Amino acid sequence: MPKMKTNSGAKKRFALTGTGKIKRKHAFHSHILTKKSNKRKRGLVKTGLIDESNVKQVMAMLGK
Repeated sequence: MPKMKTNSGAKKRFALTGTGKIKRKHAFHSHILTKKSNKRKRGLVKTGLIDESNVKQVMAMLGK
């Protein structure tokens, strides 16, 4: 059988934490920032964790 390939887009977007959770970045923080409030933009800078319902799919894309 061939080796399982890691999804190239997923490896750029997600990172595993030490405890095995998956970190992600927020969307909507790349352009058209003038109409967004400073509070909203500050919140989008912080990383988040992916939802429990998506863990299985993301782990498969990461080849884990």
